[in-house]
Amino acid sequence: MPAGLAVWLALMLGLAAVHGQDHGLTNVPATLMSSETFSNTLGSWIWADTRADGQVCRFWRTFTVPEGTRVRKARLRMTADNEFILSLDGREMGRGAEWREIYDFDLTPLISPGRHVLAVRARNSFSFAGMIFGLRVDLADGRVIEVKSDPTWRIVPDDSRHWETAISALPDWPAARVVAAFGGDPWSQMPVNVNVMPVLQPIHLSFWQTGWFQVTLLAVCGLVMLLSLWLMTQLALHKQEQLLLRRERARIARDIHDDLGSRMTQLVLHGEVALSELTPETAAGGQLERICQDARGVLSTLDEILWAVNPRRDTLNDFTAYVCSYAEEFLRPTAIQCRFDVDSETTSVVLDLPVRRALLMAIKETLNNAVKHSGATELQLQIQRRGRKLAVVVTDNGQGFDPTAVTARRNGLTNMAQRLRELGGTCVVTSRPGQGCRVEFALALKPSRWRPFTNWWPAKSPAITRSSAHETTQTNESAGH
Repeated sequence: MPAGLAVWLALMLGLAAVHGQDHGLTNVPATLMSSETFSNTLGSWIWADTRADGQVCRFWRTFTVPEGTRVRKARLRMTADNEFILSLDGREMGRGAEWREIYDFDLTPLISPGRHVLAVRARNSFSFAGMIFGLRVDLADGRVIEVKSDPTWRIVPDDSRHWETAISALPDWPAARVVAAFGGDPWSQMPVNVNVMPVLQPIHLSFWQTGWFQVTLLAVCGLVMLLSLWLMTQLALHKQEQLLLRRERARIARDIHDDLGSRMTQLVLHGEVALSELTPETAAGGQLERICQDARGVLSTLDEILWAVNPRRDTLNDFTAYVCSYAEEFLRPTAIQCRFDVDSETTSVVLDLPVRRALLMAIKETLNNAVKHSGATELQLQIQRRGRKLAVVVTDNGQGFDPTAVTARRNGLTNMAQRLRELGGTCVVTSRPGQGCRVEFALALKPSRWRPFTNWWPAKSPAITRSSAHETTQTNESAGH
């Protein structure tokens, strides 16, 4: 061998080795492989019908592995003058940038039965241009599939999209043109190096990485956002409705207090003045006395309605004060002593109008039953907050009764239970003959809310006083009684 040629081959081999090291490749000198090995593996140099410096040529080809077979080995060797990017089924396999080197790919883990798409994006820097390719697939049953660079490859126009995964060629994709056979000019010299490319493994996607899961997740997130916006809108409307309702309740309470209340008070005063000028023994005096009594009863009822309508009295503290005041006044003419056990931590708790009304009616019914039927000398009223529940307990030391023996015609207990059940609460009556009676009402509490339109009414809580006939006690003086 001439000395000049030996020096040139040594220089090429050194450059190829450095190039392979820079790219993390395993370099095999081409001298270890015969020309026959390359000629049996590779096809011809192919390109488009035209050639230009800086030109990009896109090659496309498909092949099919029969179903029911197993791939034993799949080997691909190729190069391009001057650069290339190889893709299989839309996935990039590797790149090359030296036409004097062969790039060797082991595709065994990636080839499976079915149709596969080969795509090569080759770029010509200057002068001659071409791409040479060879794929050999050995099947377990002994059959061999070979794909080489030849006119069966198609040239994909620049305006085509998603061509790397297209399973069929379009009519405007022309066939590739053979520009030289393997070993022909200007690529007549043997390859100086073989770059063994890293072996790629199949991509296994978890279910959360799949397209259907991500689309479903986005759809669910969109529905949740729409539902959240709808709920926020409904909440805003509800708050506005509650605000308007409270404003209207405040107006009604003002009208009742300023108009009906004052008129009823004047009616009672006029009746008492007229009654003072008559003797009670006369028929007119007796009728006028009854009119005055009925007017006082209506005025008392009007006060109760005013208390219920007034939105400022929605707190549990105001409810407790009113109930205790009512119980003291109701039991004053009787021989029953009343004791109160009231929780002081009730200021921020809110009771809506239906709840206050139902509880008041149930307590009034309980007090009325105690006065009429119990024969008790002592009664205890407890109003306690137990976590998120309100408990009202009325206990007396009367003669008691058998709850199972109560006739259906006396529906007071049934009415109390029905009132509480409609509000989601409970009513429990415990009694035995000779052992008194215990009635417990329980309701779930709601958190406090903003009450901006209630400052028109003066803050006033009915006072509970100690009388000679009634013993009144409090567990906390700050309960507002």
